[in-house]
Amino acid sequence: MAGRRGWSSGSRYLPIAEHGLIGDLHTVALVGTDGTIDWYCCPRFDSPSVFAAILDADRGGRFRIAPDHDGWSSRQLYLPDTNVLITRFLMPQGVGEVQDFMPPASGRAAHRHRIVRRVVAVRGQLRFLVEVAPRFDYARGRHEVALTDHGAVFRSSDLVLSLSASRPLEIVDGRDVGARVELRAGEAATYVLDRVEPGEAPPACSDADVEDEFVTTVAFWRSWIRRSSYSGRWREMVDRSALTLKLLTYAPTGAIVAAPTTSLPEELGGVRNWDYRYTWMRDAAFSLYALLRLGFDEEAGAFMQWLEGRFRHATGRDSGPLQIMYGVDGREDLAEQELPHLEGYRGSAPVRIGNGAAHQLQLDIYGELMDAVYLCNKYGRPLYHDGWMELTRNLEWLMDHWDQPDEGIWETRGGRRDYTYSRLMSWVAVERAVRVALQRGLPADVLHWMAVRDAIYNQIIERGWNPTRRAFVQHYDSDVLDASLLLMPLCKFIAPTDPRWLSTLDAITEELVSDSLVRRYDADASPDGLTGTEATFSMCSFWWVEALARAGRLDEARLAFEKMLTYANHVGLYSEEIGPTGEQLGNFPQAFTHLALISAAYDLDRRLG
Repeated sequence: MAGRRGWSSGSRYLPIAEHGLIGDLHTVALVGTDGTIDWYCCPRFDSPSVFAAILDADRGGRFRIAPDHDGWSSRQLYLPDTNVLITRFLMPQGVGEVQDFMPPASGRAAHRHRIVRRVVAVRGQLRFLVEVAPRFDYARGRHEVALTDHGAVFRSSDLVLSLSASRPLEIVDGRDVGARVELRAGEAATYVLDRVEPGEAPPACSDADVEDEFVTTVAFWRSWIRRSSYSGRWREMVDRSALTLKLLTYAPTGAIVAAPTTSLPEELGGVRNWDYRYTWMRDAAFSLYALLRLGFDEEAGAFMQWLEGRFRHATGRDSGPLQIMYGVDGREDLAEQELPHLEGYRGSAPVRIGNGAAHQLQLDIYGELMDAVYLCNKYGRPLYHDGWMELTRNLEWLMDHWDQPDEGIWETRGGRRDYTYSRLMSWVAVERAVRVALQRGLPADVLHWMAVRDAIYNQIIERGWNPTRRAFVQHYDSDVLDASLLLMPLCKFIAPTDPRWLSTLDAITEELVSDSLVRRYDADASPDGLTGTEATFSMCSFWWVEALARAGRLDEARLAFEKMLTYANHVGLYSEEIGPTGEQLGNFPQAFTHLALISAAYDLDRRLG
């Protein structure tokens, strides 16, 4: 529990890490330690933003509840075992708090995509400022505002939001609403933001309604996390990671987004700003592994069903039958565009929506997909006949096309290469397919598949291994190291104590690791087609921890893992990267990092005994 660490109250932007997350299994909101919701898309993760002050402090829009006093500080925490966020304000006049939550999709108000904000005076006599300033459609849309008997209503061409308030509001600048609220110890004021369906009257929400939904939401999250089977050394962090992954799940389809934000920069002031509000095929195996390990079979089954829908509806394209990513509803059109009217987080432009990497050729996704199928088949959710026949059609395409350059796991924009990781996961695709076919007696040309599997294996050994570096390298005919190859022993391509692998692990440790923080690769030695530099990737750090543990270096692995835990933010969340001074960078929070944390914690705890 912490907050307001190392940032000035006069700064236009909170550090990325100074946020907690709430959500309703359709979308989420980021809540800063200053009491501001500065990111919210409605009604889905990938819908246009309503509040986007994190991408433009002046134009983006916000929902702020903060003390109307000087000299305050704040702390933020989750109500234990829930995704109910509490921001506490400490000031000379007393103590207050804002309780934020979104009733989950199974609740009565799920269709409204409701945000509930309750401000409470805990001690003393306090004043709070309330400011609700939506900016629809990424601050491109116009809207009208009107006061109602119960609060206010905001109308844009595509979305109507209603604000139910227990205290009077006033219109500010013709398009926003605000209030000054005075509370004594024990008193509270509530503000409930609802999506209003066409033709529906703006709803009223009483204090009793808010209390009922608070109790129901707390019970929902506590009931859900009790299903976790993990009871190891790092239960608090694993549970928080699991709760975060659940928040990043789109309930109607079971898909998990890579992150709920767009364009939070990998480098401050740089151009490496991407939209992560989509579902990557690559995340599938890692997501399913984590969910199954923790006992969340229902969630794993729903995600697997979503995956089956992708390869059942695959269509021919130059980059193969599968895309690398899809919308949470399975849509394929993720056209990338820039929003030049937004300045970007701390001036980091451009702000992008959509993702042009969707149509890249990345051969590794077939390996991750097949590994997901293998895991589900192993842990009790078998693939049925129709799905198997569709899957084998995709596998046959891979077996005809695996031996070609592609853009690779890191989605570089500097041209295609013969990436070792892409070959590695192509091997995984065929190897897992052979296993499933033999275990289940499913129809397959197993002898041909085995021949392809062995050809890929031999090529990796011959061309992916650099005898001078004594390491497996990023792409053929190079001496560049790459952290993605930390997965070689994890996917059982090579024994974790094989001399070739131990030599590779030592080389990666020496060149790409600093204190537990791991770079993906050396961009100077291997240009990726983009300007600027990048920070260290947190998921790679957890991969490194697991590789160390499997190599028997348990003391080193445990210390590295414990150090990585210190880079989480105050409520246990991780963004994509860690910057030079330990700050979190990139889209936030990132599912892949939390997946890697769960995997590392599970494996390390088991090996420690």
